[in-house]
Order: sequence, then structure tokens, then C-alpha cells
Amino acid sequence: MSALTAFLSLLIEARLGYPDRLFRAIGHPVTWIGALISCLDRGLNRAADSDAARRMAGLFALLVIVVVPATIARLAESALLALPLGIVAVALLGSSLLSQKSLASHVEAVADALDSGGLVAGRKAVSMIVGRDPEKLDEAAVGRAAIESLAENFSDGIVAPAFWLGVGGLAGGAAYKAANTADSMIGHRTERHEAFGWAAARFDDLINLPASRLTGLLIVAAAFFVKGADPAESWRAMRRDARFHRSPNAGWPEAAMAGALGLALAGPRSYGGVLVEGRYMGEGGRVGVTSADIRQALRLYWTADMLLIVLLGAIALMIW
Repeated sequence: MSALTAFLSLLIEARLGYPDRLFRAIGHPVTWIGALISCLDRGLNRAADSDAARRMAGLFALLVIVVVPATIARLAESALLALPLGIVAVALLGSSLLSQKSLASHVEAVADALDSGGLVAGRKAVSMIVGRDPEKLDEAAVGRAAIESLAENFSDGIVAPAFWLGVGGLAGGAAYKAANTADSMIGHRTERHEAFGWAAARFDDLINLPASRLTGLLIVAAAFFVKGADPAESWRAMRRDARFHRSPNAGWPEAAMAGALGLALAGPRSYGGVLVEGRYMGEGGRVGVTSADIRQALRLYWTADMLLIVLLGAIALMIW
């Protein structure tokens, strides 16, 4: 049933996304989880405490952040599955944990901005999806940032929640989304969150391990079906470069994407005025990324996403 939930959720979200009218009316699961995280951060993360105490407080906060949404999701799933066609209702809820359509829209907006408004418009569009300093990006760097975000968020925002939906049903998907949101909000190496967010950051690394590897393999496989993409180089780049990324997970989809497109992604970048060194994924590839490369990356992304849907559909059918 969990595999079927993941399969149907992907189909629904790819077609419908998360309607703007619904977001304006009730918000989104991420905003609800974010409110819980903010409340715990304000109440438990005290600057006067020692680092050890703040780590323990962060660990307790992470437990609450994960258990509360998972419990609510489990109760909702049990109630809905008792109804006729309840699996469809469960899949509708599960679709809110995915971001296939919105991710593609945000990345495509960067390509459109570069084509219609040049560098200034491209910087503004890419600032909506990455945290690096947009004013330091030239046109090629804007394109690289968009493709890197597409690859990484394909893993974090689609493959990983679908994976945990398939493993643990709605509760598994909700638990993953809560933990991933916690990492994005408090899992930073800043003075305020270095200790308090340590558990959230490490736990997010752990739960993304299987999905990041699967995402890389999906991109390699997708390269067989996209004209101009190179599956052999995608595989070589992933095997060679992924382990050198600053993140234990982001390097897998980024390196696979870089190799497939013949690009050099990642590398040095600037956050908050601080230059962060990093090795290129797809080292030796082209660094002059254009809007056409972004659109090619989107074709590769949608093909890999379709392969994910087919894979989960096949698993659900075999289990059934």
C-alpha cells in the first residue's frame, strides 16, 4: 500500500502541483512544520546555555519535529484507508510532500529570465531557489546555480519524500519532510544553530543517503533517452566526483547531471559574502552554462522523474 501511495502521489503532484488557491487558504505542510520548528527554536535554543545543553535541546526538538507530523499523518492515513477509495485521498495528501511541478517552474523561470531580461533578471530569478550571493554571479554562474538546484532538489524534494512514502506510507513521507525542513531552517553552521541544529543536520544527511544515490542513477538512466545527453560520462562523473562534494548527498545528482550535460557544476561559490571553496562536479566540463543548458537539464529532469514514477509503479504492481 505504501508503494502505491508513493506512485499515485507522484502522478497527482506532477499533474496538479499544489494549487495556489489552497496555499492561500490553508498554507502548506512545510509552512505548518516551519511554524513548529520556529516555536521550538525560540523556546529551546538559549544563547546562555552551553553547547552540550543546546545539542541536547536540539535533539529533543528534532524528535518533536519528526514525531508530531508523522503521528498526525499516520492517524489520517488509517482513517482514510477505512473509506472507499481512501487510497486516493491518502495519495492526495502525500502529493503535498512532493515538488515536481514547482521545482521545474522555478528553474524554467531562470532560463526565461536570462532569455528575456539578461543577467539582472536571471540573478533575481535564481535568488528564489539558491542561497548564494546573486550579485556575484555572472550569466554562466546563474545557469550553473539553477542546474545545481534542479539536481539537488530533485533528490531532496522528490525522490527522497517519494522513497520514504514508499517505505513508511504517509507517516514516513511526513517524517522525512519534517526532518528535511528542520535541516533547512536550523541545520546551519552559524553561531545560533551550530550546536542546536547539529542533530537536524546530521539526521538529514542520514535519511537522504539512499535517495541521493538513487537520484544519481535515475539521471544516468535518463541520459539514455535524452538527445544530446551522455549516459557514460554521467556515470563516470558520478563515480569520480560525487564523493568530493561538501555534502555527502548533493554530489551524486549534481555530478550525474554535470556529466550527462558535459558541464562543470558546483565549484567555488559565495554565501553571505564568504567564499566557499569546492571541487567541480563534472570536472573538465564546460563552465559556460547558458539558458539552453538549463532547458536541456529540465528535459533530463523530467525524463528521470518519469523513470522514478515507472519504477514505483512497477514495485507497487509486483507487491499487489
